[in-house]
Amino acid sequence: MSASAPPTVTSGHFVQVAPDVRLHYASCGAPGAPLMVFLHGFPEFWYAWRALLPAFGDRFHAVAPDLRGYNLSDKPADVRAYRASALVADIDALVRGLGRERCLLVAHDWGGAAAWSYAIAHPQRVAKLVILNSPHPVPFARALAHDAAQQAASQYMNWLRRPGSEAVLARDGFARLDDFFLRLGGAAWFHGEVRDAYHAAWAQPGAIAGGVNYYRASPLYPPVGDDPGAARLALAEDDFVVRAKTLVIWGDGDTALLPVLLDGLDRLVPDLRIVRLADATHWLVHEQPQRIIREISGFVDDAA
Repeated sequence: MSASAPPTVTSGHFVQVAPDVRLHYASCGAPGAPLMVFLHGFPEFWYAWRALLPAFGDRFHAVAPDLRGYNLSDKPADVRAYRASALVADIDALVRGLGRERCLLVAHDWGGAAAWSYAIAHPQRVAKLVILNSPHPVPFARALAHDAAQQAASQYMNWLRRPGSEAVLARDGFARLDDFFLRLGGAAWFHGEVRDAYHAAWAQPGAIAGGVNYYRASPLYPPVGDDPGAARLALAEDDFVVRAKTLVIWGDGDTALLPVLLDGLDRLVPDLRIVRLADATHWLVHEQPQRIIREISGFVDDAA
């Protein structure tokens, strides 16, 4: 007997999450199944999860939105619309808009930043949390303030925060955005139809500005000139505890987000499992999708 075909991924779905913001999303699986939400980072869109959606769509309603500011989702012009509070509200409205009270949350990079904040603010809504190469805000703030290596690795954030950075990123057929992938380990997968899909997403009006506005809205950035950046923050650990059972998968070859960001994470996430991939970079979802699927599947299936 032949194996059944994997469930189909469909896009072109929308949900209203704020008066002026609709999120576009792709999905796979039955809407009545438990909800599994996938959140992408910069400079990506729902397509980053194209290998994972069908892998989980047989038992979950697997949903991957374009975050606000990206691809086919709405793109508020005001930088303040990209603060953490707005991102948390988007996730909550997405979950509720899909008719659910809880979800299993999987997130990478900026999606991970939103997911950490959501799990802290709404612990009752997160069944389990999976984070891929995205730092919890407390160790990130600490490293940006005091760790010279992470400060150096994060200088790109200050460049992206500058006025006009989106215009530079769009020049010469998105050459600087292409380089963003290639310099951080994307040479093996960022080509052909994948590259074409990303270029189409970046070409959406306002999409590049939307992405860089996340950096402009965040207080987490390295010192620059007389601006201390994240060093001005005083984050009390007790206010940032994550109660959900959490899996962190970390590509140790990430040159932008260093492994020091895992230090002390167990104090903030009591129910924590960390899987470190020595041969993966920031783009581990693209580099090792089957390994990521196996790790998440084992975590999801673990009843302990």
